[in-house]
Amino acid sequence: MSKSRVYVTRIIPEGGLRLVREACDAEIWEGETPPPRKVLLGKVRGIDGLLALLTDRIDAELMDAAGPQLKVISNYAVGYNNVDVEAATARGIAVGNTPGVLTDTTADMAFTLLMAAARRVVEGADYVRAGKWRTWGPTLLLGHDIHHATLGIIGFGRIGRTVARRAKGFEMEILFYDPLVSADDPEAQALGARAVDLDTLLAQSDFVTVHVPLMDETYHLIGTEALHKMQPTAILINTSRGPVVDPEALYQALKEGEIAYAALDVTEPEPINVDSSLLSLPNCIIVPHVASASIATRTRMAEIAAHNLIAGLRGEPLPAWVNPEVAE
Repeated sequence: MSKSRVYVTRIIPEGGLRLVREACDAEIWEGETPPPRKVLLGKVRGIDGLLALLTDRIDAELMDAAGPQLKVISNYAVGYNNVDVEAATARGIAVGNTPGVLTDTTADMAFTLLMAAARRVVEGADYVRAGKWRTWGPTLLLGHDIHHATLGIIGFGRIGRTVARRAKGFEMEILFYDPLVSADDPEAQALGARAVDLDTLLAQSDFVTVHVPLMDETYHLIGTEALHKMQPTAILINTSRGPVVDPEALYQALKEGEIAYAALDVTEPEPINVDSSLLSLPNCIIVPHVASASIATRTRMAEIAAHNLIAGLRGEPLPAWVNPEVAE
């Protein structure tokens, strides 16, 4: 019996790739960067399944280019705003993602960025490499305390709550804003996290960390108006999606001292242009979308993505199913 044809848009960790190769007739794009659109449209023709990354635009045009035999799209990511789920459902195509597994790892990274910005770790490392370290100095690279500070969490879902648990260990005061979470949420109360409106959170927080999905309501949620409301000593952390923060507004706020620091795992655009004004600022840390980049987590994501792909090809329920209604 012949194997189902699938296309994988990038090399993923071997734990998942091995499963795909064993179960499928797989072609894999081996480039470091995503396959160009024209190439992708050609490669998907006649495939039964697609394993894609969030860097790939999976829309109706691409689904139609693949053909009516396409059964499943497995997205190697928690988010799936790169996939037109409505178009997939209309065509009877199952869509899967990789939720849950990266929650702790992403929360670790959010807190890593928070601490690195607060204590100016990157500036300090650059200072040493530049040969500027001559002696201990009482005013050298003074930063901000984390313990007992106020942390504002925008988006109190899985990752936001996990960040709150880490903050509790630092005895931080925890505020959160999330219209979908009630003030008497049991977990929030157990963590001592207090629900507030967005303006209050921005005005009272020493650290603001963003954990919301990208949608129309969150596009440039942190823009000029929001940044104006933050304290001049405040630090902004974003490990959600780049377009949630307006990069031009952030540059102006950092340059003019409206906020003290920013630490970003995601940017708009992504990857960020090397001539971006944000890269000229010493008080802005930018890393290349690596919040989930631990060996264990990325491997588990690959395995979930592979199991989603294989289940969809077999007509079985996906372990992590974005559109289970397609079964109807």
